[in-house]
Amino acid sequence: MSRRTRHLTTARIHLARLSRNLALLQEMVGGREMWPAIKANAYGHGAEIVARHLIGLGYRTLSVAHTAEAIALIERSAAATYVLLSAALPEQSAAIVAYGLEPSVCTTEMTDALAGEAEKAGKQVAVHLMVDTGMGRVGIHPDEVPSFLEHCRALPALRIRGLMSHFPCADQADKSLSREEIEQFRRVAEAAAAAGIEVRHMANSAAIFDLPDSHFDAVRPGIAIYGLRPSREIANPRVHRLEPVLEWRTRITFLKEVAAGTGLSYGHTFHTRRPSLIATVPVGYGDGLSRNLSNNLELLVRGRRCPQVGRITMDQSLVDVTALRGQVEQGDEAVIIGRQGGEEVTADELAGKLGTINYEIVTGIAQRVPRLVVDTEDREG
Repeated sequence: MSRRTRHLTTARIHLARLSRNLALLQEMVGGREMWPAIKANAYGHGAEIVARHLIGLGYRTLSVAHTAEAIALIERSAAATYVLLSAALPEQSAAIVAYGLEPSVCTTEMTDALAGEAEKAGKQVAVHLMVDTGMGRVGIHPDEVPSFLEHCRALPALRIRGLMSHFPCADQADKSLSREEIEQFRRVAEAAAAAGIEVRHMANSAAIFDLPDSHFDAVRPGIAIYGLRPSREIANPRVHRLEPVLEWRTRITFLKEVAAGTGLSYGHTFHTRRPSLIATVPVGYGDGLSRNLSNNLELLVRGRRCPQVGRITMDQSLVDVTALRGQVEQGDEAVIIGRQGGEEVTADELAGKLGTINYEIVTGIAQRVPRLVVDTEDREG
């Protein structure tokens, strides 16, 4: 789609920043493998864009949530080894084997189905045994690992390549539970050593920064590769070297002068207190800008914070640009997330207003918002 016809609201993806974030994380984990997480459309950054960039940098194993995510990337020629982090169902086994995916497993029904499909295809399927050390979501209890491995030994078409777990509290200041989990995982790995498991992996972004004992053989960074902090409670000062990869921008499509006391947008939840200059921007909850941010959001216009006013609608929102009267014009850029002049609005700021986390802000940006690649010279591509 050409620049003239695409949506005026865009997400700009700075690949040079992505590379620098990866280099920072790699520095912290040394020579261990990194399997970046690109699930949920690469945390809203564009899975195909991010996958191709990672593959170009030499990353050969990537982490996704679901079978469909991996298949979509493979069919778009983003060839890599894809580890599936979420539990799958036996009915998905044929596709997993056909596309060479590496699922996490925690039921014998799944291992049996995978082995059966692999045997029919004349292949061997590699899997990762998920152990629940405290997340309480998926995974087998540590005490069940020996019997589970014994069951898998009877399935020659199945190879237990990895042993994995996940932290529920690594991003919190109190690391006592996480340290207990690391020791528990270490004991399980030692007990399973005879099974020939190649890779032990547990560390997420928060653990890469604050729990070096969890790095084991491979790590699975997610939010940090996109330049966002896992939480405000990360102790390692190097977290402040992360650079946000995504900027979310739109443009002013209409300007109008209104009198004092004018009600704006659905429900007239906002009335002007003075004669005002109101800008319309083509971004709304259909693009991922939460309706709950209505009257509690500032966009950057000409380097100045301007309040969003009235209810955010599906496709359009209003911004009070009275302070820029005589300077602002139709077509001017308005920044939702990013920097303009000396001001910046961050995903963390929006998350704070909504009582949520930065993960939800960026993953919530809708598919209809084009992701535009910015190269190493920070030029739009």
